[in-house]
Amino acid sequence: MPAVTVTLPDGSQRSFDNSVTVHDVAMDIGPGLAKAALAGKINGKAVDTSYLIESDAELSIITERDEEGLDVIRHSTAHLLAQAAQQCFPDIQVTIGPVIEDGFFYDFATGHNFTQDDLVKIEKRMGEIVKEDHPIERIVMTREKAIETFRQMGERYKVLIIEDLPEGEEISLYRQGAWMDLCRGPHVPSTGKLKVHKLMKVAGAYWRGDSNNQMLQRIYGTAWANKKDLKGYLHRLAEAEKRDHRKLGKKYDLFHMQEEAPGMVFWHPKGWSVYKTIEGYMRQQQDLNGYQEIKTPQLVDISLWEKSGHADKFGDGMFTLESDEKTFAVKPMNCPCHVQVFNQGLKSYRDLPLRLAEFGSCHRNEPSGSLHGIMRVRGFVQDDAHIFCAEGDIQEEVGTFIDLLHAVYEDFGFSEVIYRLSTRPEQRVGSDESWDKAEQALAQALDSKELPWEELPGEGAFYGPKIEFSLKDCIGRVWQLGTIQVDFSMPGRLDAQYVAEDGSRQTPVMLHRAILGSFERFIGILIEHYEGKFPTWLAPTQVVIANITDKQSPYVQKVADSLKNKGFRVDADLRNEKIGFKIREHTIQRVPYLLVLGDKEVETQTISVRARNGDDLGSMNLAAFEQLLHEDIANRGRIGQESTTEK
Repeated sequence: MPAVTVTLPDGSQRSFDNSVTVHDVAMDIGPGLAKAALAGKINGKAVDTSYLIESDAELSIITERDEEGLDVIRHSTAHLLAQAAQQCFPDIQVTIGPVIEDGFFYDFATGHNFTQDDLVKIEKRMGEIVKEDHPIERIVMTREKAIETFRQMGERYKVLIIEDLPEGEEISLYRQGAWMDLCRGPHVPSTGKLKVHKLMKVAGAYWRGDSNNQMLQRIYGTAWANKKDLKGYLHRLAEAEKRDHRKLGKKYDLFHMQEEAPGMVFWHPKGWSVYKTIEGYMRQQQDLNGYQEIKTPQLVDISLWEKSGHADKFGDGMFTLESDEKTFAVKPMNCPCHVQVFNQGLKSYRDLPLRLAEFGSCHRNEPSGSLHGIMRVRGFVQDDAHIFCAEGDIQEEVGTFIDLLHAVYEDFGFSEVIYRLSTRPEQRVGSDESWDKAEQALAQALDSKELPWEELPGEGAFYGPKIEFSLKDCIGRVWQLGTIQVDFSMPGRLDAQYVAEDGSRQTPVMLHRAILGSFERFIGILIEHYEGKFPTWLAPTQVVIANITDKQSPYVQKVADSLKNKGFRVDADLRNEKIGFKIREHTIQRVPYLLVLGDKEVETQTISVRARNGDDLGSMNLAAFEQLLHEDIANRGRIGQESTTEK
């Protein structure tokens, strides 16, 4: 056998006289690494540690510390679940078991409905298989042999999966003990590596996602590299449950949903107050940054959506209606309508960049099963805007937008942003030259801000590349919100032109941009991030003034009127209740400030101030409190972020 040279990630090389496995290389580096190795990457392709390296190659060893290592653990644990489930319930058939965010699931064909007691039983058996530490062996078969093997096992769903694969394709199976499953891999070397896992819940799922097919039983689980990470994950889940915006929306009387309007929000006065505050703030920011606000129709003839390409690509998600023997679409997005505004009157290069913004009300026919509170709805409003510019302006406009986006996110209390650049897909419009320019402009805009970013090859829209902006909330969840997309297609499709400096007619580039995404989803995120403890500038009620006895009622009203006249959101609690009861009630409602007025305050014309975290801010005159309020509101979410951790 020929000698083999392996190049490691640090550039160092190791030579071997003969072919070697990934495990052999790891052992050559050190027994500690060999023990920790879960898989490897040969020339960028993930493989098992048993993979035989027969020619010179680049190799990286995957351990639990790597993101890929966690995926391998979770994929292998899905097999562990399937093996344990079949040993506990021999009559069930296995289907698929992919890795998902934070875990995995496996779908089973069975007439049995799994219970929580069943999950305990299966999880116990999983632990036993881990202790048995079965080697996990990769087996390669022909397609025909694999079909015959699973047919003999009675696994008809696996047969169906293999039959969908091309003839002549080589099929890999993984065996652990006497049990085996169809899989591309890679997998950990043995079941003993799968010590940290937990089964979470059971749900129904149709075979291949088709409601015409059999209903399967889906078991969800999670797996981690160590117990500390699992504990942290379970804590985050508990926090997420506690912060569920649907529960808090009801608790704080912000909004509700009902069956008569699926995926549509009924905003209550307090929730609408939050909405209006955000809208007013975004309008102000857009005005300051050179955007012109417009308003476009809800119903537009289907012909415009056909011309723009939306009817072809998004037709199933559009609501339509008939009138005057014409078909109209309820707009699912704003972009084609914004081009119509641009097209009114011939534009010159001097008019560019032209920034058009709309708080556009959109509707999409989302599947009923995907609806989730106000996070996933059918009716929503976008903080949408489109920038019409020349190709040479892309980088500058993107850079300016990033600055605006950062300022807005900081005002809402978010400081950690994740940046991803999605580049050209296989199916696309526009020349390679245009794509090169656009991708380079987006990358340079990020680099000029010295921002760390990840490339997502092939994930761009068909009409152009894009940057996606995601943020982390206070419990570490990532939410994709903002985006800026370069569009070469739609302006040309919809006949947008401007007169260039040389007198020629040119098609503008169109930048689609949003910061918050939809107001509905963003408010849902805010509710969960702050757990209802909105920073003062967003709080539906900023101040509650409570009297101790009826004698102070006139003074309470006087203070309330004074604060209201200065633009603060104030309620006066003049109920004939004990002051302790009032304080507890408004504290539970997370009102930022509570003013308690008794005889002493009336006499001295002062107010006694309490913060919602329980701090007694003492007695002060009204002017001092107004100054305190102004400063708090001016800080926006920058200090409100601290309140997310209040207990």
